[in-house]
Amino acid sequence: MKLGGESREHWGQGLVCSATGLEAPLDEPGFLSPAGKPWLVSYELDRRRGESLARSLRHRPWTLWRYRELLPVSRFHARVDLGEGGTPVVRLQRAGPDGVSVFVKNEAGNPTGSFKDRGLSLAVNRARELGAPGVQLPSAGNAGVSAAAYAAAAGLPCRVALPEDTPATVAERCRAFGAEVVESGGTLVDAGAALQERGGGLWDLSTLREPYRVEGKKTMGFEVAEQFGWRLPDWIVYPTGGGTGIVGMAKAFAELRRLGLLSGPPAKFAVVQMAGCAPIVRAFRDGSEQAEPWDAPETRVWGLRVPRAIGDFLVLRAVRESGGTAVAVQEDQVEETMQRMAAEEGLLIGPETAAAMAAVVGLRDSGTIRRGESVLVFATGHPANYV
Repeated sequence: MKLGGESREHWGQGLVCSATGLEAPLDEPGFLSPAGKPWLVSYELDRRRGESLARSLRHRPWTLWRYRELLPVSRFHARVDLGEGGTPVVRLQRAGPDGVSVFVKNEAGNPTGSFKDRGLSLAVNRARELGAPGVQLPSAGNAGVSAAAYAAAAGLPCRVALPEDTPATVAERCRAFGAEVVESGGTLVDAGAALQERGGGLWDLSTLREPYRVEGKKTMGFEVAEQFGWRLPDWIVYPTGGGTGIVGMAKAFAELRRLGLLSGPPAKFAVVQMAGCAPIVRAFRDGSEQAEPWDAPETRVWGLRVPRAIGDFLVLRAVRESGGTAVAVQEDQVEETMQRMAAEEGLLIGPETAAAMAAVVGLRDSGTIRRGESVLVFATGHPANYV
């Protein structure tokens, strides 16, 4: 496989529409498919390649780029790399429910302090390779900071639209990386509309509106599988806004099984949202395949204030196929959980992670999570990002 006369170092084959199966070339710009649905990257995978990858992993640094064959960057050695990925898994000692082994994958150590660095690293790298004049996206916080940082490293202009009540620190950090900041209305939908009004030809890196943020986010799944000895925990509890992480991890686990690297039963996904903005939870409980937009979202947990997700059907499919669930958390549970995690575990967590931890307690109390099971919670970002 060639691009511009160079041999690829990955196993990517092309793009596939997540709804219709329509195929498209990998090395042409791809946003939404003709059906208006996300494209996903397909790979050539078999057990021989899995054996080769397993041998290579023994000698590679612990960053997301250790999985380079499964990341569609065509010029690997010219990539923008700020040291993303390779985050630790920590076992909780006191804060988890009795009878359950609770682990936290702490994404706060990524370059800008959140899991968004994984997806934006791949998205910006591919945008640069494919000739983007610049990039833009609406954000409730972490994604905007991450996009600004990676665009700066890639030498690309960046524009970020923020809801009007986003913490001021977010705008300051975006501007520090050279990004243009657009202040918009009250939700991500409003922020996205503000960007459309600006025009200018910058490429849209919004959640699941291009194929590569999923590719970066799926490395969370690769790392979890490797850190748990190529068998998954019983549950993965994930605070969910746009849902790229759930879609990415489900994709990662499917790819690892095709490579012959992952064994044992699947992990059950638990989607966590806030009671004041829970479109995926409502759709799951109603048995719907798509989530209707949430009117007038109300939550101070910025990363979960996402009233509409274009990949809703993919998130719901992943949760149901895993045998998982979706739960909403009350606002007053968040602050208390943040304080308890700091005092009992020495971990400073953000509000999204606190929501996920509160959900673990509720799921254990209801019997959904059973005694003796293992649970992995994603700590998606450092609380300093909200100060």
